[in-house]
Amino acid sequence: MLVSTAEQIRQMEIRGAGRIARAAAGALADHVATVQTTELDVFVAEMERAADLLVSTRPTAVSLPNAVHMVMAGVRAAQTLEEARLGIITAATGFIASSEQAVQQIAAIGARHIRDGDVVMTHCNSEAALACILAAHQQGKEIEVYATEVRPRNQGLLTIRTLNDAGIRTSYIVDSAIRSFINEVDLVVVGADAISVNGAVVNKIGTAQMALAAHEARVNLVVAAETYKFAPLTILGNLIEIEERPAEEVLAASIASTLPYVRVRNPAFDVTPADYVDLIITEEGAIPPEMAYIIIRDHLGWSIEQFDRPAHRTDQKE
Repeated sequence: MLVSTAEQIRQMEIRGAGRIARAAAGALADHVATVQTTELDVFVAEMERAADLLVSTRPTAVSLPNAVHMVMAGVRAAQTLEEARLGIITAATGFIASSEQAVQQIAAIGARHIRDGDVVMTHCNSEAALACILAAHQQGKEIEVYATEVRPRNQGLLTIRTLNDAGIRTSYIVDSAIRSFINEVDLVVVGADAISVNGAVVNKIGTAQMALAAHEARVNLVVAAETYKFAPLTILGNLIEIEERPAEEVLAASIASTLPYVRVRNPAFDVTPADYVDLIITEEGAIPPEMAYIIIRDHLGWSIEQFDRPAHRTDQKE
């Protein structure tokens, strides 16, 4: 189960930062029953190995290591094997419940920022961003959505199916058409895979160009994100690693083999400067990006050194 979940996360069969975090928490809880030992040290070592495996699957979405850390906190403080087993299961169950509740709270807050008659643009398949849009629609507001295709994995298909099933009028556009339609939009709502201490937002590739177009057109951009998507290590100066996916997602290997001088670059995420973000909507309320530090300090105040890992210095300049 653990290895299967890790591979599903790695291969993007499980997508979305929140869904990834909940899947990892559930996998750790399920893994408890498979560890056959009477020794606390052996159990802890195996659970640490399992935690490391899960964290290694996607380097950018900090919801994954944050969730794993929250689940593993109980086992690290346990004095007996039974305490350790129960600690993981209790922490995992609690995290999954609080994660789901956080999305509902974000939806309620985010819907207040969407007015009747608004045209909203969104990117990728953010659970939290979509929840805001769906909540506004459920309140009876007449809204319309522009949703992007999201190359190269086409996550936009998931978004437009959800919007269509809800009865929301939606225009499906290619990523490169964002600037062509931004003047028809009243509000941009996106999610986040990670948020830095300075309020910079790491999200699906293409978010930064959407934010730039919105900034140019004076269209407000709000980010919907649970507090566990904030990146504690950025306080220490660490940068969020930007995952680069396999070239085959963009160009088939059979074609690439005929182009010896061509290198395919396939970053999965980009960084939107805090200056282009008007609000970050969390389950704790809507905050300006410059208050990101408060979220990290007050809600993620654990021993952040445990998450230390290398980052590429060229990934974030904000």
